[in-house]
Amino acid sequence: MNEKIKNKLSQLPEKPGTYQMLDVTGKIIYVGKAKNLKRRVSSYFVGAHDEKTTRLVRDIDDLTFIITTTEKEAFLLELAQIKKNLPKYNIKLMSDSTYPYIEVTNERHPIIRTTRDVVGKKGNIFGPYPNAFYANETVKLLDTIFPFRKCSKFPKKVCLYYHIKQCLGPCEFEVSEDTYKDLIKRVRSFLSGNTKEFIDEYEEKMNMYSQRLEFEKAQECKDLIIAIKKTTEQQQVIFNDNLDRDIVNFVTYDNYVSINILFMRNGKLLFSKSKIFTYYGIVEEVLLTYLAQFYEQNPLPKELLLPHGYNYELFDEVLGNIIITPQRGRKVKLLEMALENASSHLNNNLSAFLNKEKKTIGALTELENILDIDSIKRIDIFDNSHTSGQNLVSAMVVFTNGLPDKNEYRKYKIKTTTQADDYQMMKEVVYRRYLAVLMDDLPKPDLIIVDGGLIQLRAAKQVLNELNFDIPVIGLKKNDRHKTEAIITKAEMEIVLDKHTNLYSLLYKMQEEVHRFAISFQRNVSNKTIYGSILDTIPKVGKVTKTKLLKKYKTLENIKNASREELKELKISEEAIDNIYLALKQTT
Repeated sequence: MNEKIKNKLSQLPEKPGTYQMLDVTGKIIYVGKAKNLKRRVSSYFVGAHDEKTTRLVRDIDDLTFIITTTEKEAFLLELAQIKKNLPKYNIKLMSDSTYPYIEVTNERHPIIRTTRDVVGKKGNIFGPYPNAFYANETVKLLDTIFPFRKCSKFPKKVCLYYHIKQCLGPCEFEVSEDTYKDLIKRVRSFLSGNTKEFIDEYEEKMNMYSQRLEFEKAQECKDLIIAIKKTTEQQQVIFNDNLDRDIVNFVTYDNYVSINILFMRNGKLLFSKSKIFTYYGIVEEVLLTYLAQFYEQNPLPKELLLPHGYNYELFDEVLGNIIITPQRGRKVKLLEMALENASSHLNNNLSAFLNKEKKTIGALTELENILDIDSIKRIDIFDNSHTSGQNLVSAMVVFTNGLPDKNEYRKYKIKTTTQADDYQMMKEVVYRRYLAVLMDDLPKPDLIIVDGGLIQLRAAKQVLNELNFDIPVIGLKKNDRHKTEAIITKAEMEIVLDKHTNLYSLLYKMQEEVHRFAISFQRNVSNKTIYGSILDTIPKVGKVTKTKLLKKYKTLENIKNASREELKELKISEEAIDNIYLALKQTT
């Protein structure tokens, strides 16, 4: 323990708050919260510790702390600091921790679709589902059984779906709200496992078609019956109270924790998911941090079952008193099941996890050594894109701990030049991003990568110097086959990459990802520009109307197919609607 830490320990109050552990570079490597700062922080530096805590303490060079009024405030502040600083020894969930749901949209004429954006939404949300394939297949089945509209934009006439009785045809015919309410009620019943009436209905139809020798239609009914049974066959009824529950348990080994969540909806067990993390500190705090981040991205259940023997009082207060820690009965059996799943996942996947972690850590360590950087946690990568000098855009992707962090991705329309000037484009995007970082106190990267050679690198260096933003920056150069070839360092030295190394694989993945993201954004902007220029020529269609149309319909074809009633809902005049139909008839 050095003198800095000794002095800080003597200053710690016996009050609630958060503490931040810093390494020799001044980077925050661990954030924690405490009911009593003095007692909690001092415990790291006295007595014997296990290997994982010893490893953490060994890296601590300094510490800071923030006093709060209550332990709840400290807990919420801890979560915010973890999200902002990405400390090395804290768990941070990535953007793949959400699950697909099925939504019946809250519209006058609803549609059924899959979505992951459900937090805060009220209404007809069903799930979660274990993966997108399962959710999409269920939506296909629902669309076959229930006649909700299938078109994203209304055509002028009914389509095939109406004629095969898979749509009510709201584009031509009036459909009452009560009709939709009844449909939604039946969907809810179906997804709750009450499928007998549907199976009976299709069995009756199948027999009828067979008697009429209409074997193709009979086979369609048989296929539907099989699909319906398959949808619900794995739903095990555990409770008859129809409550939504999540059941969470965990197991640890060394400094690894395997956490399992069982998802129960309407009293039925749907599926389970397990994850392995490296952790440091107290496992109880790790569990609570994990769950707090998880439920920022996923809806809360009515009940959250957690293993007995830990203090969840604070966390229960934050979540709204939904935690139950049973000690007997069927709920204990569920926790035992989650524990068994967590243990099995750890036993079966720890080697693969360690291998992947080793490769990623190895690649980042190699990059740290090449660039002489102490620690690389967050990497911001930039790329420019345009179409023959038009529709200039830039994009930024972020990799955290060697993995894409899609919640942090950003898009930029270039404003300072109208020409495909790579130097100016890179200057603008780097300036805009890191001015915002400085002004709004956004997370700082450990490394900046620009996709390109000396031109892009020099542009980024100039801006970073002007902002006095002292972050390492490199360029990633491609060969004549447009494949990753070399690093160009800040000193403008070229380092050719060995294609057989973990570092090459990681940098190649980063370069491909930022290119994909930039190209996707550029195509979107290009399409809007083309459509917008046509709309600009239509009389009585001003800037506001054009924006409304493009925001809602995306393409000219969709605008052309929109009904007059739909366009009126956007507060567009009759004369403007006539002009729109006339112009688009001539151009599309």
